[in-house]
Amino acid sequence: MHRRYLLGLGLTSSLLALGCSDDVGGSFATAADATASADNGGTTQDGESGETRGDESPGDGDGDSGDGDGDGDPGDGDGDDDDGQTKFDLNQPDSEDGDPPDLCKVNEEGDGMTPCEMQAPPDAFVPESEWQWQGDGEYTDIIVTPLVANLTDDNEDGEIDLCDIPDVVVVVNTGVCSSARVYVLDGATGNVHYMIPGPFARASTPAIGDIDDDGLPEIIVQSGAGSCAGEGLAAFEHDGTPKWQNNGLGLGGEHAVALADLDNDGDVEIMINHLVVDHEGQLVFAAGDTAGVEFRWTTTTAADLDGDNDLEVILGRSAWHDDGSPYYFDNSLSAGQPAVGNIDDDPEPEIIVVHKNGFSILEHDGSQKIVNQNPTGDGDYRRPATIHDLDGDDLSEFALSSSNHYTAFEGDLTQLWSNNVADLSGLASGTAFDFLGDSVAEAIYGDESKLWVFDGQTGAELLQAPRGSITIVEYPVVSDVDNDGSAEIIVVSNHANNEPAVQVFGEAEDRWIQARRIWNQHTYHVTNVREDGTIPQVEDHHWELLNTFRTNAQIEGGAVCDPVG
Repeated sequence: MHRRYLLGLGLTSSLLALGCSDDVGGSFATAADATASADNGGTTQDGESGETRGDESPGDGDGDSGDGDGDGDPGDGDGDDDDGQTKFDLNQPDSEDGDPPDLCKVNEEGDGMTPCEMQAPPDAFVPESEWQWQGDGEYTDIIVTPLVANLTDDNEDGEIDLCDIPDVVVVVNTGVCSSARVYVLDGATGNVHYMIPGPFARASTPAIGDIDDDGLPEIIVQSGAGSCAGEGLAAFEHDGTPKWQNNGLGLGGEHAVALADLDNDGDVEIMINHLVVDHEGQLVFAAGDTAGVEFRWTTTTAADLDGDNDLEVILGRSAWHDDGSPYYFDNSLSAGQPAVGNIDDDPEPEIIVVHKNGFSILEHDGSQKIVNQNPTGDGDYRRPATIHDLDGDDLSEFALSSSNHYTAFEGDLTQLWSNNVADLSGLASGTAFDFLGDSVAEAIYGDESKLWVFDGQTGAELLQAPRGSITIVEYPVVSDVDNDGSAEIIVVSNHANNEPAVQVFGEAEDRWIQARRIWNQHTYHVTNVREDGTIPQVEDHHWELLNTFRTNAQIEGGAVCDPVG
């Protein structure tokens, strides 16, 4: 059995008086209305490198956070044991001869998680811009979630591993539906490694993972575009080389891609809307339902809802076994966006389905727990939920946006806090991370004009920074994107305010705690992927471990640690 632990999210009162910083590339406010100063990093429109902050020597994994709390060496100790059960991100033991383990690789011998020990100073919330990418010529619009994975051999040692710099993967368009391309950017500088010309569906978030068991991740993206719809899927090797393409799937719409080994046979399946496709691009089955909003913008996920280790494909109001047979189907509900986690006092997960009528919560067997709730009174929900312990009580809450509010709820629907935001245009989501390592964390959200960071316990505003978006199911992500041992926030923009296509924010002195160096899909929940991009044959129940959804994990010494004291 796994020892359950919950990542805390929230903020102690000591952070309410934040330290000051200088101006960061324009209007950029903290709770203290401070301004901060940094060079505008990243690339220019022609892909050339601009100035980047600091002398970080990325890729060595030393990860000194600047506060003496320790390092964040790369490598995570994931792997499978002999029966195929995932042991993800476990601390790496010394080898029998006393030599230290290879922290550039995922470890297969770890047997437990140690408590998190690193903690940043209480005044270590001084965000600044690390780099920006303006786009490439007319390709400046991003309306999908940015992804993070190691795809390039940055240290030129002949291997792609955790000692290289993570890369940022984005789908970029010109505002025309058929124009989208995939760009792979260096996580430390924003320089363009390569571009895949497409055409791709501009509002489809890809997935990244090793689908052919060669130890290297592939990029899987919705392909073909016309009238803002992609009909198929395409897979590309880590270097952008085409692997396969199937434009005969008849998808329509624009959907997030997800990866999982549904039947535990060692072969990865690909999920997109109601379809399951094998690792070679061939259709496995089409579920008799749809997900998302108006049959578009779906965020399908998978979880073991019935306790047999096989994963169910979860569309929201319905879930389907790995053979395509129905597990549950409640057609009294509107189709919506699913999130999976344990938000009550039983040991089983719940499914939060956010739809046009508000949101509903289903038990693990699909039975109704709460139906069609609209606590804020807004006429438009539809945005995917984030699950996290927002107030540090070791019980996960959930947060979601509506047209005018970003709101955090207890599992019984008691409102923890609610903030005014502006998202009349689309379907934005959020995330969370404990930047200070104090067992509580911050909530992060991007609306039409701002990146927000809120105190997860009180909802107090900690940060606002300019961005512009029509908000099509994208959200900011947190990752150690430059492998310096300190987490960063990655946010994208499009269409409005002339903001950079990609912005990366870090702490002025790199004092934030290290996050995992991967974010591989829209429905990311840590146990779905190892840090090297390989997909577990048997996925751990994330609600028994992290109990989070769309948030990242804290790591120490290259391993996920237990934040519970």
